[in-house]
Amino acid sequence: MLKDLKDWINRRSPAQIITAYYFLSITISVGLLYLPGVNQKGVEVSFIDTVFTAVTAVSVTGLTVVDLSQTYSVFGYFVIMIIMQFGGIGIMALGTFFWMLLGKKIGLKSRKLIMVDHNQYALSGLVQLVKEIIKLMILIEVIGILILGFHFLKYYPSWEEAFLHGLFASVSATTNGGLDITGSSMIPYAHDYFVQFITIVLISLGAIGFPVLIEVKAFLLKRKWENSLPYRFSLFTKVTTVTYAFLLVFGTIIILVMEFQHFFKGLSWHESFFYALFQSATTRSGGLATMDVSEFTLPTLLIMSIMMFIGASPSSVGGGIRTTTFALNILFIWNFAKGNKHVKIFRREVHQDDILKSLVITILATLLCFIAVVLISITNTHLSLISIIFEVCSAFGTTGLSMGITADLSHTGKIVIMILMFVGRIGLTSFLYIIGGKEEKPHYHYPKERIIIG
Repeated sequence: MLKDLKDWINRRSPAQIITAYYFLSITISVGLLYLPGVNQKGVEVSFIDTVFTAVTAVSVTGLTVVDLSQTYSVFGYFVIMIIMQFGGIGIMALGTFFWMLLGKKIGLKSRKLIMVDHNQYALSGLVQLVKEIIKLMILIEVIGILILGFHFLKYYPSWEEAFLHGLFASVSATTNGGLDITGSSMIPYAHDYFVQFITIVLISLGAIGFPVLIEVKAFLLKRKWENSLPYRFSLFTKVTTVTYAFLLVFGTIIILVMEFQHFFKGLSWHESFFYALFQSATTRSGGLATMDVSEFTLPTLLIMSIMMFIGASPSSVGGGIRTTTFALNILFIWNFAKGNKHVKIFRREVHQDDILKSLVITILATLLCFIAVVLISITNTHLSLISIIFEVCSAFGTTGLSMGITADLSHTGKIVIMILMFVGRIGLTSFLYIIGGKEEKPHYHYPKERIIIG
């Protein structure tokens, strides 16, 4: 039996094995959510709703069909946080970390799986990457827990309750899980700008990408201890950081402008600014909200849907097509319009394979979301089109924002959303390689011929 399993694994591509591991993690998560004491006394959750909760926690999305604060016990909260940790950091990263704790050697097969799970191109330095990811995530979460825990003392009667909320909020924000135990997301802190600022920072640190955080850490250490040559950031870090900042600023401005005479009418400038800033930041993959987003106007909801569709950065806790994919698409269109066949940025030329990959991912993602919208529309005729589009983009981007329709979805609708959350978490590249299997180089080529386009 064990030999057959090993043979099956050896015949599979890394992407297929990663997918199988995430399926297994969802299965285990469902089992954990059925443990005695996970639910509050007298509360029962249907099987499909339990599976949905497991998928949303593993994919760190945040869409829920049940109110966590009314459904799960304190023990249940810890179970969900553990699941979010595995989903956010990555199955292979945490698995490799525990394997290293046991003193085991990390083989070539495991390194290939880490490479696929974190969108890396080389096998070298992967074990060190895992160590850095774990250390950074723990450090960020602990700092978040301490800051929020002490601050929440003014909201809750006991320090135990304050730090429980601080713990869950820090883990949920850093992993971009989007889940909450307040029963109303971040709305209780809608006028607490300190909590909002800390949450935005935690969301951003989780969504901007682990390689970016590692390079920033290396830069700060080099600047502190050395005064030699200036530190040079990678092209990935430069493109990711600029794109992330642009989307955050653009989202804030566009929400402010579009809602100036609507939701923000009568509010002070600082209330309007923080509402817009937080909702812009959370569309990266955060899923937490300081208001009922269904109160926004149709144009704002469409813009937020597009931003959730873009999602977070590669090798981060978020989903979507990713920020670098969006950036390469824009750069390609701009250069193509100018008659350039090559994309150059920051004195570097982008590899043609990366350009092609970004276009394929965008087209596939658009097609996938379109099919999802059609299927949900057919099986949920009572829902508005914008609410379905918003839900679909939120699921694919593993964001977790909703116009309040998640619990009202039919079984078919819930299954479609679960598939989107799963695909959003493992990434479209892995999803494509599930079908294609191992890459094979062609042994011959046919004569080339031009096709009229446009």
